[in-house]
Amino acid sequence: MGKIAFIFPGQGAQYIGMGKDIADKYNEANDIFNEASDSLGFDIKKMMFEGSEEALKITENTQPAILTTSIACMQPLLKRGINPDVTAGLSIGEYSAFVLAGAFSFADVVKLVKKRGKYMQEAVPIGVGTMAAIIGLSTHAVVDACNEASGIVEPANFNCPGQIVIAGEIGAVERAVEICKTKGAKKAIILQVSAPFHCSMLKSAGEKLASEFKNIEVNDISIPVVSNVTAQYITNKNLVKELLIKQVSNPVLWEDSVRVMLNDGVDTFVEIGPGKALTGFVRRISKDAKVFNIENIDSLESYIKGE
Repeated sequence: MGKIAFIFPGQGAQYIGMGKDIADKYNEANDIFNEASDSLGFDIKKMMFEGSEEALKITENTQPAILTTSIACMQPLLKRGINPDVTAGLSIGEYSAFVLAGAFSFADVVKLVKKRGKYMQEAVPIGVGTMAAIIGLSTHAVVDACNEASGIVEPANFNCPGQIVIAGEIGAVERAVEICKTKGAKKAIILQVSAPFHCSMLKSAGEKLASEFKNIEVNDISIPVVSNVTAQYITNKNLVKELLIKQVSNPVLWEDSVRVMLNDGVDTFVEIGPGKALTGFVRRISKDAKVFNIENIDSLESYIKGE
């Protein structure tokens, strides 16, 4: 029997109404949305189900919203005894993985990620930093392009073969994009993001996050989590805070993380939460893996029936 991994998406996948139909039908999912509102002290459920795209796009709202949706959409699976062997998440999704693994209480972490979003946004003023997606170029070529462009520009996400995201100062990212095109990139496009996530410009956000972590208890990890920073299993709870602090300003090693799980016998990946980005990445990494995504009632119930 192959193993199952639950994987959780990052920022950019959010949309108004995400998770609503699952919350309407499953009390255990609805309870998570209510718990998030209680913990945060404002009606995030109303904001997510009926609010504006503009409000949802603000990073300090986006991050708790994605975490809440992922944890809520997972509840009907857990209630039916469908449990993964391993777990991982991309960027903010890694917090969902740690909640699943029992390292954090959801009520604690939903407050923490709101602050994480705020600190990440404050670290670099609007209009100073950006990110770009580079498609169809080797890792080596992308790293070279970053080194050749003057200013701060670094690889931020190694998503899957031929898809790397870079981040840094606007001018440096633009120069790196042009260099990538001359090196033969199929596409090199500036992303609509509000900050250069997962690069050294966000170190100050990690420092502020470190002080917030002092008030958070980490419990024993019940399911192995693959770290974004190291692409290795974390089973020791004493490493969790340090890795999540580093994660803010270090590249996300997503492709390597998926390969670690594949090498360990994972043959089924279930992406839980908004969007299908990770489903696409896994398919690009492995032709043989079975991949599902669960973000609405249809995808949830067809997965449960197939179990």
